[in-house]
Amino acid sequence: MSTGLIPATILTGFLGSGKTTLLKRVLTESHGQKIAVIENEFGEENIDNDILVGDTEEQIIQLSNGCVCCTIREDLRSTLSELAMKRRKGELVFDRVVIETTGLADPGPVAQTFFMDDEVAESYLLDSILTLVDAVHAQTQLDERQEARRQVGFADRIFISKADLVDEAALDALSHRLKHMNPRAPQQRVHFGEVPIAQVFDLHGFNLNAKLEIDPEFLAAADHGHHHGHDDHHGHDHAPGEHCDHPHHHRHDDDVKSFVFRSHKAFNPAKLEDFLGSVVQIYGPKMLRYKGVLNMKGSERKVIFQGVHQLMGSDLGPKWMPGEKRQSKMVFIGIDLPGDVFQQGLTQCLV
Repeated sequence: MSTGLIPATILTGFLGSGKTTLLKRVLTESHGQKIAVIENEFGEENIDNDILVGDTEEQIIQLSNGCVCCTIREDLRSTLSELAMKRRKGELVFDRVVIETTGLADPGPVAQTFFMDDEVAESYLLDSILTLVDAVHAQTQLDERQEARRQVGFADRIFISKADLVDEAALDALSHRLKHMNPRAPQQRVHFGEVPIAQVFDLHGFNLNAKLEIDPEFLAAADHGHHHGHDDHHGHDHAPGEHCDHPHHHRHDDDVKSFVFRSHKAFNPAKLEDFLGSVVQIYGPKMLRYKGVLNMKGSERKVIFQGVHQLMGSDLGPKWMPGEKRQSKMVFIGIDLPGDVFQQGLTQCLV
């Protein structure tokens, strides 16, 4: 990381999904990195006493392996600023930050802190949001708690823990359900919280890069019977990635849904900017994550945009290669977003 910014990872997930196990592993595994962990709830049971050094009255605790642990006493902003300041002064040494949110916290405001607060943005780079899902209790938690569904919608990567405790059919059903809510996050089954470090850090989930990875099965299924992309406002009678031999998948009509818009026509830049600006104003609180790689009229380069809630950023990407098929591809993940309104509005922005 030549930028000098401190990479930050947000770790969220269902209660009992193994976040503490994952954190302990991250803090104790000998990967040669010094990590600062910021916890929303700092309980004695969370971090083993044998790796704790120092007086627990302190908000920031140095661990014996050189890592740092701290609690959010006031708000995340001031905690991040204080950590960065101590690091600049040489009082603390750490390479990256992991923020563990409480079991039912909404990661949205945490992510927004990295974009909205100048002081934080000058010191940190948000790398990704990781969501741990407990395979045993997931279906119930997703049915009953919108916070759990939001955590899935926000994820850049989903770890399914305790997968060995449920059968393959149940895992398959869960995986389908999660894919509907969030087709852009790769899913990975893990044994409790045991995840190789390489799959946790430097995932570049918030990078404005020209790759828009959407599960290919989701895209293939979205292609039957739709002009551009997939539109989910009719319930699940034609949901992507679902086939009639899985009747049990049709039960869930989750409020967190995703849809993809694609077109080979170019966008009119002014119209698109107006349209996206207006939907973000209206639906911003319900828009969890969205990203697109766009073909703009008059631009030789791809235009990349992404956002969290009302915060949207865009950038010029690489040039379209000679012979490359120019197409726009966007994915929107949100709560009860009116897919048809987005489809029609985006279609009207095409040249």
